Amino acid sequence: MKKSPDPKIDISARKQQLALKSGRKTVAHYPVSTSRFGLGSEEGSFKTPTGKFRIAEKIGDGMPLGTVFKSRRPVKATKKLLREEDLVMTRILWLDGLDRSNANTHGRYIYIHGTNHEESIGVPASHGCVRMRNADLVELFDRVAVGTPVQIRP
Repeated sequence: MKKSPDPKIDISARKQQLALKSGRKTVAHYPVSTSRFGLGSEEGSFKTPTGKFRIAEKIGDGMPLGTVFKSRRPVKATKKLLREEDLVMTRILWLDGLDRSNANTHGRYIYIHGTNHEESIGVPASHGCVRMRNADLVELFDRVAVGTPVQIRP
């Protein structure tokens, strides 16, 4: 039996869409939300970086849907906390930049993560990360590994 090619992630900021690919075949599409501040890699800019990345860490395996993370650790979801603007929820795929221009990505804490604002998925609304619907993220998380290549295109 022929082994299917390792997955890779291709994100289009223009389309606000993530494609999971196996070789040349697209196996899944998910709507996403990139930064409302635009694209870029500047420290403190809250912009979504572009270029080539890899998944450096996977955080939250087995946690319940809607788990809230602070500093990459699960915390109790209080009513006050759930009103916050940009929560990191459900799972974290922490990105590592592979280009000179985005080498600071890991240190900027840029993730693919779930959100408390699923209504804004499909339009640029994040603070630099790539947001996904929580259920979509669980599905993606289970299909990729640490080291999976990620491309974020304008």
